[in-house]
Order: sequence, then C-alpha cells, then structure tokens
Amino acid sequence: MSIISKRQTVLAMVAGAAIAVPASIAAQPVPVPNEEAPLTTVYGDIQIPANLSELPEGPEVEGIISARKGDRMKVTTADGNATTVFVSDTTDIRAKSGFLGINRKALTKASLLNGLPVTVRTVQWDGGLIASRVSLSSKKLETAQMIRTGTAQGFAEQTAATDALRSRVGDIDQYNIKGTTNVFFDTGKHNLSGQARAELCNTAAQAQQTDNALLLVVGYTDSVGDYDFNQELSEKRASRVVNFLQQQCGWKPYRMLTPTGMAEADPLADNETEAGKAQNRRVAVNILVSKSVEGL
Repeated sequence: MSIISKRQTVLAMVAGAAIAVPASIAAQPVPVPNEEAPLTTVYGDIQIPANLSELPEGPEVEGIISARKGDRMKVTTADGNATTVFVSDTTDIRAKSGFLGINRKALTKASLLNGLPVTVRTVQWDGGLIASRVSLSSKKLETAQMIRTGTAQGFAEQTAATDALRSRVGDIDQYNIKGTTNVFFDTGKHNLSGQARAELCNTAAQAQQTDNALLLVVGYTDSVGDYDFNQELSEKRASRVVNFLQQQCGWKPYRMLTPTGMAEADPLADNETEAGKAQNRRVAVNILVSKSVEGL
C-alpha cells in the first residue's frame, strides 16, 4: 500500500535529527571514578586540571561531534561553527534514556563517537575550554555504535561512514523524496502485520536500486489517547519498522536516518472517522537522496 507523500517540509524537519537505528545496543554504565584520581590529565605537553570546580563557567555548546583525536573533540553547531573542547578524566558524560529521558547512565570517553549529537557544559581555562559535562541521548549513542560496528572502522580515522554522517548532518534540508511507503497498525499496537512485512522488504529492495538512497522512518498515531501515550507509541512503531528493515530486509544501519515518532501530527486523513483513524495509525518509510549527491 505505497502512498507518495508530498509533505517535504515536515520530512525535512524530521530529517534534522542525527542518523540513527533502533535501540538494540544498550549504553553500558561504568563504575564511579575513584576518589584518588590524579590531580591533572596530561595531553602531550599540556596538563589539564582535573578539579574543574574552581574554574569559571564557560559557554554551553550544542551540536554534533565532528572530530575526535585523543582527549580533544570538535563540536559543530547547526550554523556550522566548530568549537574544540578538552575532555578530562573527570568530565561527567551522561546518556539520557527511558520515557521523557529521565534515566541517566554514566559513560566513558570512548562513547564520544563522531556524528553523535551532544550538549556540552564547559569551564574556561587558560588552555581552552574543558567539558565539565557532556549530555547525549542513549538512542543516538546506539546509532553511532551500530554504525561504527557495522562499518568495522573507527570514526576517528575519517572513514567513508564518517564522511557520510557529516554530509547528512550538513545537508539535512537538501533531500529529494523518491517515494514513501506507509504501513498500518491496529489501535494501540506496534506489531507488524504480514502485509506490512512484505511491503517493507519491497521498499528496501526498491531503495537498494536507488543510488545513494537513505531511509527515513517516521511513526504516527491516530488521535485516540493523550499526547504522552501517542508519542511513545509512535516511537515504538518507528523502531519496530527499523528493526525489521535491518534484520529481515537487509537494509544497512549506516543508510538509515533517525527513526522518529510524531504522535498524531501530520494526519493522512480525518481523525473524526474510524476509516480516517486507521489511515493515521501508520509508519511512513521515506526513500531520500541528498540533492548534493544525486546523479553521482
């Protein structure tokens, strides 16, 4: 049941998230740092103070990790500006997870992968900015981990996967929509029907024949239920579709944009009728090609 969607503005906004895959890899907690940690962290000839509490507060930086080398990382913001930040042994690195992002897990510096969206609190030091806290999403971390594992190469080596990540982030509003397939769900459910499974693999096969194609998966609900319930349900539907596309249809994780839940936004039909609600309980699988690479 393929329907070609013309809602390019909505899709461009959704595509603005960093690329991602479903939450199949859990961010692992690490032990609380030892209270007898060294007083300084050494980067070549530079010694960074481990005690950051005495340093003045610096700017908050929100963007994508665009480069990592040793204990330095470069964070590029949406407007293209890049800020280099030191990551100390005492930098608090946390991933938000769970409903409403309430749960938090402590992470190591190894979790700061290229392409990962982060919010960085900094302190000012003579040698530059030091990250006092780095906050990120568990789902986005799972994305970066999946891509790193799937390509079997490190992002710090500036692999093709890294370049693809940066390209997608830089051109998030520059996609052509080559087709949209909608698969539908029962009320309050996120399991896939036999028909939906067949249509998803047909869509993946179609996308495989399209040069430089990426998939953007967006989940929706009808108007039944409150916003929080519908938001969570739409995310579950999108994640279920992504899992199936990758595990059963052979779609590569690094060719997937972030699965997104849009609750009851952007309905296909009138939510005042049962037939309309049935059309709105859907996941849209969009085949996208960046305008900058189309035809290459």
